[in-house]
Amino acid sequence: MTARVGVITFPGTLDDRDTQRAVRAAGLEAVPLWHRDKDLKQVDAVILPGGFSYGDYLRAGAISRFSPVMDSVIDQAKAGMPVLGICNGFQVLTETHLLPGAMLRNNHLHFICRDQKLRVENAETAWTRSYERGQEINIPLKNIDGRYVADERVLDELEAEGRVVFRYQELNPNGSLRDIAGICNAAGNVVGLMPHPEHAVEPLIGTGRTDGLGFFTSILKRLVSA
Repeated sequence: MTARVGVITFPGTLDDRDTQRAVRAAGLEAVPLWHRDKDLKQVDAVILPGGFSYGDYLRAGAISRFSPVMDSVIDQAKAGMPVLGICNGFQVLTETHLLPGAMLRNNHLHFICRDQKLRVENAETAWTRSYERGQEINIPLKNIDGRYVADERVLDELEAEGRVVFRYQELNPNGSLRDIAGICNAAGNVVGLMPHPEHAVEPLIGTGRTDGLGFFTSILKRLVSA
């Protein structure tokens, strides 16, 4: 049976279809999930894609955190289900406290859209098994509220426990503390990052490379071996 990956759509989500396409490119079944439906349709993993859910009113991800589907996502994530938050999805995961810290307005106060070099710091999570630690990849980045912040205690814990998953290279595009581009929870099943791997799975789009495909082949490996 093909592993099933749910992709949630909130009002204002932009990249749900691109994410579904990336899921299928890795040989997985993409299952659309609507934010008002608590039923996760027996999926094996969930992705919260990028966009501007609820127009980013109040702050990015603050309203989506209370969507009915998130009650089910939180419960399943705590039970071990793999969950990936991309850009706005990462913001939602911090609002639910599945991941620590918060996302603030970029330090230069402008929206950015660029190809971004990242270094893989943790290749042992459910979403990074197809990479190697220290590997450098290029992934598109597009955000205005992408500056990751946390207090020094949390940052030290993330570093000590190997929970910084990706770090910006060459240029910190938004002022994120310690150049953090992505993190995971203690169990490694929940990962959030600001760049968009779903835009780098085919050579004809995005960066012209397939550096993002590893996120989706990683979860295939994780689910097949489970």
